[in-house]
Formats: sequence, structure tokens, C-alpha cells
Amino acid sequence: MTTAMGPQAGTGPQARAQRADARRNYDRLLGEARAAFAEHGTGTSLEDVARRAGVGIGTLYRHFPNRHALMSAVWEDAVCDLLARSHALLDDPHPCSALVTWLRAIVTHAGEYRGLSSALMAASHDDTSALARCSRPMREAGAALLARAQEAGSVRPDVSISDLLQLTNAISLAAEETPDDPELADRLLTLTLRGLRAEDRATA
Repeated sequence: MTTAMGPQAGTGPQARAQRADARRNYDRLLGEARAAFAEHGTGTSLEDVARRAGVGIGTLYRHFPNRHALMSAVWEDAVCDLLARSHALLDDPHPCSALVTWLRAIVTHAGEYRGLSSALMAASHDDTSALARCSRPMREAGAALLARAQEAGSVRPDVSISDLLQLTNAISLAAEETPDDPELADRLLTLTLRGLRAEDRATA
């Protein structure tokens, strides 16, 4: 995934200096957004993010046309980590455990930024959202892990990756709203996965 940096026309010294300046602004904005989102949640003022980065709000919008575009860029590092994790887990001899491990990693990463889980849930129904760029590769990665667990007979065949990711986001949101219960996410994920197991189908 990449974020557009705008026109790259020109190859002279002035054009290169402009591109370097734009790159510095982009990096500063992204760094300040990560810090602000971690501290105040994804609903933090974009004007404040721009001010912390030492640029005007117009500069922020040139790099990130809307809040979801900025959130997508912030979430990109976590997505790359989760995609790499999913590929490594495809070699796990226990497909169901591999799926659970990956879903727990999603909950952990989503918990870094308050409000992200809710935005990801909304973006799953909106292909025009910048966050959809994150959702598509995540669905593909999760689908591969889910398919292995279903082929092994560990997970019910009627479970879809879209529903499973929505449940995971909902668990992340519940954990976010209950910060005084750090074990809540793990308990809810365990309960959810019990209902997914193939042997429970007859009594579910």
C-alpha cells in the first residue's frame, strides 16, 4: 500500500528540493498523527496534528485528503506486520491455533489507537474509504488461514472471513470501551472461537 504524494513533475534542483520538502512534511505529519492517535484516539483534531507537525492544515490535506486517509497511513505499518505474520503462520502445523494467534494480533494492534476498530468496521462496508485499502489484503490473508483451519476440520465450513474480522473488530471495540478489564478481549475471543469449532455445529 502506498499513499500518493502528489505530482512528481520536474527533475531539476528546485523540483527535487520541493519533493524532499514534501517528503519531510509527509513523514512529520505521519509521525505526529501516530502520537496524537495513540494519546487521544483517532478522533483527535487534524488541525492539532498539522500544528504539531509544524505545517498548515492545507498541507495535511494535500497529503491526506480526509481522516480515513490519514488513519490508513497510520495503520499501514500494523497491516504490514499482520500480513507478514499471516504468511508465517501458514506453515504452522496447527491451523486453528494459527488462526487464533493471528486474530489476537489484530486485537492487540487495533487497541493501539482508540477509535480505529470502529472505523475499520465501518470501512468494511465502504469500498470508497481509504481504510478499504487495508481491509482487502487483511481479508485475503485471513481467508488463507481460515481455509486451512476449515480444511483441517477445526472450524465450521459456514464461517466467512468477513464475519470473523467483524467479530474481531467488535471485540477490539469492546476492549477499548472497558480499559479496566485487560483480559476482556481474550475472553471474548475465546468464547467466539468456541462457537466456530466444527464439533460444536450440531449444538450451536
